[in-house]
Amino acid sequence: MSTKAYPLTGGEPSPDLQDLASRYGTYRRAMRMLVLEGKSLRNVQRTVCWEQLALLHGCRPARFVAPEALYQQLCRESSAGGVAPKR
Repeated sequence: MSTKAYPLTGGEPSPDLQDLASRYGTYRRAMRMLVLEGKSLRNVQRTVCWEQLALLHGCRPARFVAPEALYQQLCRESSAGGVAPKR
């Protein structure tokens, strides 16, 4: 069984990281759906989308939002009468 290596700093991202980054929007949408379903933070933290968002944030914190911050943002938007439009 092989493990994928994700560089933590500098240089060109590995193809694996590029692939993961290309799915960032998908992970955000998945978390948005979980929030709209009323899932708790604890339940969301057990999901694949949380793990992938955390990995992306860990590798490129200036580019990718922390999953905790994204969850809180989506909860605020959800409680404010709907989710904000896509950017």
